[in-house]
Amino acid sequence: MQIPFWKRLLILGVCVLGIMLALPNLFYARVEAHNDAVAKIARGEDSPALQAAKAGWPSWLPSSIVNLGLDLRGGAHLLAEVHLTDVYADRMNGLWPDVRDALAKDREAVGNVRREPSDPSVLKVTISNPAGVEAARQILAGLSRPVVSLTGVGQRDLQITNDGATFTLELSPAEKAATDDRTMQQSLEIVRRRVDAAGTREPTIQREGSDRILIEVPGIGSAEELKALIGTTARLTFNQVIGRTADQTTVPGPGNALVPSEDEKGIYYVINTTPVVSGDNLVDAQPAFDQNGRPAVDFRFDTSGARKFGDYTAGHIGQPFAIVLDNKVISAPVIQSHIGGGSGIITGNFTVESSTNLAVLLRAGALPAKMTFLEERTIGPELGSDSIRAGRIAAITGGLAVGVFMVAVYGFFGWVANLGLLLNLSMLFGALSLIGGTLTLPGIAGIVLTVGTAVDGNVLVYERIREELRHAKGPARAIELGYDRALSAIIDANITTMISALILYFEGSGPVRGFAVTLALGILTSVFTTVYLSRLILVMWFERRRPKTIEV
Repeated sequence: MQIPFWKRLLILGVCVLGIMLALPNLFYARVEAHNDAVAKIARGEDSPALQAAKAGWPSWLPSSIVNLGLDLRGGAHLLAEVHLTDVYADRMNGLWPDVRDALAKDREAVGNVRREPSDPSVLKVTISNPAGVEAARQILAGLSRPVVSLTGVGQRDLQITNDGATFTLELSPAEKAATDDRTMQQSLEIVRRRVDAAGTREPTIQREGSDRILIEVPGIGSAEELKALIGTTARLTFNQVIGRTADQTTVPGPGNALVPSEDEKGIYYVINTTPVVSGDNLVDAQPAFDQNGRPAVDFRFDTSGARKFGDYTAGHIGQPFAIVLDNKVISAPVIQSHIGGGSGIITGNFTVESSTNLAVLLRAGALPAKMTFLEERTIGPELGSDSIRAGRIAAITGGLAVGVFMVAVYGFFGWVANLGLLLNLSMLFGALSLIGGTLTLPGIAGIVLTVGTAVDGNVLVYERIREELRHAKGPARAIELGYDRALSAIIDANITTMISALILYFEGSGPVRGFAVTLALGILTSVFTTVYLSRLILVMWFERRRPKTIEV
């Protein structure tokens, strides 16, 4: 019954902190507008409306709120499949110049080198001197590298076979597995950056299976709007121009491709499929205007890209080169001089809006592979409001039922448990706001379950106190022993529930995780209110009243 003063301050301080953190959720629309205004002003936007929205909530108060999930706010749901084989084809196209140059250094032994038509994920080359097969094999083997992954230790990234003087190069199974994993991680990060650039709140972007990505974005207008944002691959490459034609049936030849012009209707460019520089080397892209005042996009390469770009332009002055975006030539300028420094400008038939959107997509990075959308849904806000209303009714009904039961069974001690329950919910919402948690419909179910189980610890304590009173213990001693002897059962019950919540979180996805998060936080706040807060309330009451007898 003796609680030190510092511990009392700490317990009450945690409660006050929880209430303060939960407070913004009572003024959700105002705080949300304030947060949006602060973010826009920080990005350089400013207007009287934004300043008014910013002033709508005091800056000295917490402004973190619980984010509403897709099922509560409405939004868009997409399930995308990543075409992993596209990456294999890019790797083989990028490998061809190295293979050609390496074999050309020993031309006397291997003869001439020619690339043969083959599956895009395979590189097939033929040497003209059959006697040089062994020399060529050793040269090609020197191009392979160790697989960079934990599962591919000791293995090489290339699998090389030959049929006479024709060699076939492809990625080894270990390298394909490592490449698939890197591609999915890169796709997830790029999609996340593109969605974040649109200013949406708490999207769910996660891997599903081996080659799929689940994307759920609350608050966005439709699935089509979300697809427009992330569905553009924005794969930018700079390629050598072989020719220009108006004949769509032109055969481009091995290693080349026929690509349409975006601005010139009916015009096609024959380009070398091996890019000089790719969008992966871009470090920045900004909307700008060209020398004629037309919208354009400024770009800048990294060190590697700048060197490649500078070397190419120095050796091809007077020749055109193609700027290819998503398999369309958006510009094919003639190289007037050496372009050093790694920066340039993309011109085309842009509007201010389209040049800005292109710059955003390029800054977000190039998707390493094409994505196909297998499933798409638009969830209206009406469904969300119905869910919120149903969840609110369930929480209020459950809370009232628990409160009435506790008072009916335990009298004054039931009121203490109910006060702890209210503070428990406040701290739960405060914790969700603090970590930026997302509240979903299953999350509301977790809160309702917390309401039902939050008083379990109090029931164990009160029944223990009753038992001690029946053994003729005094009130103070009965309260003290009740808490001490019920503690092990409280901790045991909540640890087992916490284990279940953790399993749900790590093994589940989406809505299941939302339920697990609220359940886990509810366990922590429930244990705190039962073990510390309700005990402090009873001790403070006992010190004030000094009752000779108590009735539980």
